[in-house]
Amino acid sequence: MSELMNSPFAAHVGKHPGEPNVMDPALITDPFTGYGALREQGPVVRGRFMDDSPVWLVTRFEEVRQVLRDQRFVNNPASPSLNYAPEDNPLTRLMEMLGLPEHLRVYLLGSILNYDAPDHTRLRRLVSRAFTARKITDLRPRVEQIADALLARLPEHAEDGVVDLIQHFAYPLPITVICELVGIPEADRPQWRTWGADLISMDPDRLGASFPAMIEHIHQMVRERREALTDDLLSELIRTHDDDGGRLSDVEMVTMILTLVLAGHETTAHLISNGTAALLTHPDQLRLVKDDPALLPRAVHELMRWCGPVHMTQLRYATADVDLAGTPIRQGDAVQLILVSANFDPRHYTDPDRLDLTRHPAGHAENHVGFGHGAHYCLGATLAKQEGEVAFGKLLTHYPDISLGIAPEHLERTPLPGNWRLNSLPVRLG
Repeated sequence: MSELMNSPFAAHVGKHPGEPNVMDPALITDPFTGYGALREQGPVVRGRFMDDSPVWLVTRFEEVRQVLRDQRFVNNPASPSLNYAPEDNPLTRLMEMLGLPEHLRVYLLGSILNYDAPDHTRLRRLVSRAFTARKITDLRPRVEQIADALLARLPEHAEDGVVDLIQHFAYPLPITVICELVGIPEADRPQWRTWGADLISMDPDRLGASFPAMIEHIHQMVRERREALTDDLLSELIRTHDDDGGRLSDVEMVTMILTLVLAGHETTAHLISNGTAALLTHPDQLRLVKDDPALLPRAVHELMRWCGPVHMTQLRYATADVDLAGTPIRQGDAVQLILVSANFDPRHYTDPDRLDLTRHPAGHAENHVGFGHGAHYCLGATLAKQEGEVAFGKLLTHYPDISLGIAPEHLERTPLPGNWRLNSLPVRLG
């Protein structure tokens, strides 16, 4: 926590009494309690973003879903309807605070995550064929094969009977799957894990070293693959770019690869590790899923609700005056959707603090916002859910007597706003 509070963002904490800053140590250390208190204060609470800019924090389930499906709220602050001066663009200010050189900012600002229709629709359509339910179902045997191989090797990594499940299973499984899908060479995959950690650290020194290397690596990979196209997603994007540059620009292609690989393994890895820790500290729920593996799809939804790794969305911006639960949101106002408080909203859930793997009815629509909602619903959600089902099922099949290797209170997290990520997960395989 001390490292984070020495960041350039921490200086703004406490400058506006009564307006909580997302960098507040209390909100980062215990977001469940902190954002839970804000939720009970109101569905929309005035707060401050990392750069000290004003933001509306939306805290309750129904209001979060309402904003996520309301097209009057956009992701791109450069939208003409917002009328921001270039120097007032919130994302530009964030890039400046992170110390990113101007020529590299386009690779973050140009992400599909920052686009709205029609560009968001165009880019999503280009890659969505790789993430259809049919494609993901066909991929399942390979996911199971990777999981089996990783789990079989776990005893080789044990020290004094304890092995770090994040390092040797929770991370390698999703990064192997997404890299095979996209077409990232096996030798490069460990480097991607390092780059991902640097990118989310918000440390200007780490980001300044890693981000240029990451972008150059993708450009080099594109140059090499162009000489020998295959049937992976990278080759498909290159074909699209080369055949019709109007559908996919050079920057968009590089940024799409960056986004897919990082988003395709980071959050899933922490869903697996957070979920495993939750199961191992709730023996009654662990017994349920051991006794009935058919419960796994419902269990993944509950674990995503109860201990999902993403606690807030990126900022949305109002393109018109909007009344939100009685609060007037003005055109140009920034809105931060707090998923962690929405997923524990007692107005929507009975006994929300209780982990209950039977909570979500089988075959029904998602009863949480862990994967978002609306047009920006997580593109890789189907893959992430499948990887979670495979990971938990295979882990308990290989090691039915698995237990935590340390006391739960000694598990350490990376202190980041909007995230719930364990640094390691020591386990005894039994």
